[in-house]
Amino acid sequence: MLGPVILAASRSDRMRRLISAAPVTKQVVDRFIPGETVDDIVPIVEELTAKGLELTMDVVGEDITTPEQASAARDAYLELIERIAPLGLGDKVEMSVKLSMFGQALEGGHDLALANVRPVVEAAAAIGTTVTLDAEDHTTLDSMFAIHEELRKDFPQTGCVIQAYLFRTEADARRLADAGSRVRLVKGAYKEPAEVAYQQKHEIDKAYVRVLRILMEGEGYPMIGSHDPRLISIAQELARRAGRKFDEYEFQMLYGIRGEEHLRLAAEGHRMRVYTAYGTDWYGYFMRRLAEKPANLRFFARSMVSKG
Repeated sequence: MLGPVILAASRSDRMRRLISAAPVTKQVVDRFIPGETVDDIVPIVEELTAKGLELTMDVVGEDITTPEQASAARDAYLELIERIAPLGLGDKVEMSVKLSMFGQALEGGHDLALANVRPVVEAAAAIGTTVTLDAEDHTTLDSMFAIHEELRKDFPQTGCVIQAYLFRTEADARRLADAGSRVRLVKGAYKEPAEVAYQQKHEIDKAYVRVLRILMEGEGYPMIGSHDPRLISIAQELARRAGRKFDEYEFQMLYGIRGEEHLRLAAEGHRMRVYTAYGTDWYGYFMRRLAEKPANLRFFARSMVSKG
């Protein structure tokens, strides 16, 4: 399986330098990351929302080694929110954050991450939107869920992400599927040991459906993070069986992947949210996109051969 190899490469400084230096890399990265600055991304926000799509915004960058870098990450999100505010799109554009960016892995990281993310959640609420806490590797999840619970005391609309491939996720879904909750379900994109996670695609797919059923039958708001046509069809059927209206759940897909499907679902009346990342520290995000789906890797390899 190439996925684990690519994920290992995402942590390699040597591979980072090699791939970043390839002439074709920027052209390919632009498929997934449409800009490096707020000035780049604001027109993208306006373009996608004008097409009936919603967005969740991610400022990329996870290799945080100092409290100053964590503060800078916080400030980058605050700048984004400040720029989005005049657009009046609070009901269309939310934020996605990784707590590793806010210092979670540093000494005293749990408290530091909470202190850094809270102003972002407050600023988002002030313009009528919210924040979703992304899931990272399994060792970080107890901290993430504790921060999520703390933030929901004042900002109950704060969302979180759960990953189908982890054994713990069905129990997490039952706990989280309460009234007012917002939960994004994804398959999972980190290399996890067999002791904590399913390793085979068919096992992960079956787990995804089991967890999705829990969310659909619960009282919260499910967010279906998948590009898989079969899982999308199953999600629609589970929603129908649960008696959910189109505004009682949503689909989420990555910018640059299955764009026509984004528009099709939106045209049918579904809430369709595009996970849109931007920033200069794109390497880790880009490599996980390659690891998640073989088609992404083939796309990159073809570009390297034809353009490099």
